[in-house]
Amino acid sequence: MQERRAEPRMLCADLIDVYWTDASGSQHHALANLEDISHSGACLQLDSPVAEETLLRLAHPKLNAVGRVRYCIFRDTGYFVGIQFQHGYQWSERRFRPKHLLDPRRLLRLLARRRPPAASSAD
Repeated sequence: MQERRAEPRMLCADLIDVYWTDASGSQHHALANLEDISHSGACLQLDSPVAEETLLRLAHPKLNAVGRVRYCIFRDTGYFVGIQFQHGYQWSERRFRPKHLLDPRRLLRLLARRRPPAASSAD
C-alpha cells in the first residue's frame, strides 16, 4: 500500500497520559502507548475507544500537546487512535524525544547500502 501521508512518521514507544471529555461531558484519563509521531500528529494505543473529532490532551514531563482524533480502530491489542495536533503545535525531536524512536527511512537506507550489487548477465 502506498504511503499517503504528507510527512514522515517516526516509529516510537513511550507512555503518555491522555485526557479528554466525551460527548456526554464525562472526563477521562488513560495511559497510552505512543506508537508513532510526526510534525503534525501521532498514533496512540489505548485500552478503550475514543470518538472521532474528540480533543485529546497529551501529557508527559517533556510533552504537552492537544490534538483532535481523526480515527480510532480496534486491532488485536487495543484501540489505535490517530490524532492531528492543534494548529500552532508542531512536534520536533528537540522538543520531545520518546524513549524509543526509529526513523524507518534511515533503516531503509542502511539496508540499501548492505545489499549486494545485482549480478549482471553476460550475453
